Amino acid sequence: MKAHDTIRLPFVMSTPGIARTKLAAFLTVHRASSAVIDDALIVISEMIANAVCHGVPTADGTIEISWSINGDLLELSVHDAGEGASLKPIDFDEDSLSGRGLSIISRVADRWWVDMTVGTKVNAELCLTPH
Repeated sequence: MKAHDTIRLPFVMSTPGIARTKLAAFLTVHRASSAVIDDALIVISEMIANAVCHGVPTADGTIEISWSINGDLLELSVHDAGEGASLKPIDFDEDSLSGRGLSIISRVADRWWVDMTVGTKVNAELCLTPH
């Protein structure tokens, strides 16, 4: 069974908090472990924060956020209207105040990638079962 949710939220700095609350509820209902929930909330927060800082809102001023459970994978995506960005993790140290988002995503998610077919869509996968 595939469970999924897609939401559109305002393209503002408070959006990660709203999305975290909704994702935590979704994962709790679907009985994800607390470790998976913690990791998923970190990843979705970083994905949204990056989009709001570096991306472009859609024509209606929103950002599209989706998640789904597909077998033993949690799939997350954040889609904005920005085009042509360079999305690569950079090295950072613990004193860095910014520039850590993609590095954090690459450390926490099992896999992540970017689709720039229409706008910018950052996707990530997390295993729901312990490795």
